[in-house]
Amino acid sequence: MLDVKCIYNGHLISIHESQITFSNRAFRYGDSIFESIRLVNGKIMLLNHHLHRLKLSMNLLSMKIPLEFNISTIENLIISLIKSNKVNKDARIRLTVFRNEGGYYVPEHNDISYLIEIEKIDAKGYILNQKGFKLDLFNDIKKPISKISNCKTGSALLYIMAGLTKTSLELDDCFIINENEHIIESINSNVFIVKNNVIYTPPLSDGCIDGVMRKNILALAELNKMLTIEKSITLEILFEADEVFLTNAIKGLQWVQSFKNAIYTNRVSLMFNKILNESIH
Repeated sequence: MLDVKCIYNGHLISIHESQITFSNRAFRYGDSIFESIRLVNGKIMLLNHHLHRLKLSMNLLSMKIPLEFNISTIENLIISLIKSNKVNKDARIRLTVFRNEGGYYVPEHNDISYLIEIEKIDAKGYILNQKGFKLDLFNDIKKPISKISNCKTGSALLYIMAGLTKTSLELDDCFIINENEHIIESINSNVFIVKNNVIYTPPLSDGCIDGVMRKNILALAELNKMLTIEKSITLEILFEADEVFLTNAIKGLQWVQSFKNAIYTNRVSLMFNKILNESIH
């Protein structure tokens, strides 16, 4: 059996060395946050943005931030994990932070532990899907708007339920809507709409995840002098769009071909995917 390694509180250990008990707060209450980070051709992508978002979420959730939570230390820990697991090219890295055990709904303290895991993936660079995705709405549960709506937390039942719906309807993904009936994201991605060469994406105030790739695409659009507008996305806007694409830190961009009877192109998605891969170098 391959001895896969992970990082637990700064120490390199085997994944078979159990460090987490049944009273762990992430397990019991979803009292955790996480970052999914992409390794592309041996390069750790957008780590500064991931760590910035992680610290903002930790502050919001009153979690104590250890001194070692800086770019240099975390990068070195990830590099040691890459070497130990002989991952040379592309991989998914997950950095999970959880409040240490103690208390019930009310924590006894705000000290944290953290876990860094790595998983090889076959993709070389960011690969745009050849066949466009088919999506529909998940409207059984509406995402509430609150100060934690933008965080990537371990409380993921909304997305799990949407995933079950996606599977049952044989879709590629589902749009998530907020309490105001606005389309804000998909199961694991932020949403972008293109109409008349203008790029729209829901504002963070609508409750979408504050995506690292979302921020990167907005920055790349500005560099390439493309107009972007943060605007609430209604069903009417979605039906009238020329193009729809999804973004996340692992896959980059994925283009949507259809939503109900609406059909979309992928011209801007292709362009952004090219720009994104060029930015690696």
